[in-house]
Amino acid sequence: MTSLAIHRVATLDLAVRPIAWPFAEERRAEISAHFAEKQRERPQIWNGRVLLGRDPIFSGGHFAATYFETDFASFLAWRDWGFPDAGVFNGFGMGALRASDGAFVMGEMGQHTANAGRIYFPSGTPDLDDVRDGALDIPGSVVREIEEETGLTVADYVAEADWHCVVTGRSIALMRILDLDMPGEAVRARIEANLADQTEPELSAIHLVRGMSDLTPTMPRFVTAFIEQQFAAR
Repeated sequence: MTSLAIHRVATLDLAVRPIAWPFAEERRAEISAHFAEKQRERPQIWNGRVLLGRDPIFSGGHFAATYFETDFASFLAWRDWGFPDAGVFNGFGMGALRASDGAFVMGEMGQHTANAGRIYFPSGTPDLDDVRDGALDIPGSVVREIEEETGLTVADYVAEADWHCVVTGRSIALMRILDLDMPGEAVRARIEANLADQTEPELSAIHLVRGMSDLTPTMPRFVTAFIEQQFAAR
């Protein structure tokens, strides 16, 4: 994997297989201590099961990889410690919400979350609910995360056919543009109304990105790289 690359692909082939992860097994005590410290900072995070990837291949408009199950504590330690196992990557789906006036719509993560203050499109680390017939269902994951975080459903947007796979270090953001038939301010107002009805929403604010000047340091590089490419193509 390169430090930064964007691959546009039409198909995904993401098998889920039972694979032992030596990092998680050999450093279990350290991982547990690290997670306990993170829970003291943010008691709402929990050690659920997630899926990480390995062996990514981009070829002829196609992306293939193998995913395996691990616990969130191991993922968090691997991420926080600078990705000590370079053979593993975090590959997740993102719904790039685009309003009818061209504004991209992003959410700011709440202070109780593991990514507090970060601004990006609705997404989430894949978990066991995203597995269908032995494969990772990234399109389904995107639909689920969009609805959970914003209240928007498949009836509210039209998904582009292709995926923009943004590779940054040990992350691959599998991004699909979702076009909404309403302007940016209307989208923001609708999502904010949905957040107001939630007891503990994941998002604390909604941001509209209409140009390069709207990019901020709190947006991950995979988001800003995607936005830069989109605006350059206009």
